[in-house]
Amino acid sequence: MTKENTKKKVRRLLGFTLVELMVVIAIIAILATTVGIYVFGALDDADQAKAKAEISNMKTAVQMYRIKNKRLPNTLEEIAPFLDPPKVPLDPWGNPYVYQKEGNSSFKIVSYGGDGSPGGSGANADISSED
Repeated sequence: MTKENTKKKVRRLLGFTLVELMVVIAIIAILATTVGIYVFGALDDADQAKAKAEISNMKTAVQMYRIKNKRLPNTLEEIAPFLDPPKVPLDPWGNPYVYQKEGNSSFKIVSYGGDGSPGGSGANADISSED
């Protein structure tokens, strides 16, 4: 073996070729994309579950307010003392919950979902106290 052949052999054994590096990077990118899709889907589900729980708590607070004051509150801010902590939260997407008083005996609390506007599906679906 010549000295040049030995140098080429040593270089080949010490490093990766460009093709090998590109294949590894492509595999990592595919795996990261797959994991990202599942993680973001789980985050959407968690936001919806949080909104449902908060609406349920506020619904209970409205009922407690009605028992104490013999009327429905005019705004959600009036039920703050019945919440823990005593503050009306924003929905998980940073928008205020919508309180709709319907007469003297019925009400609805709504989050308009991720898009913040009525309607929608998936993560943008409305979540209501009537659900």
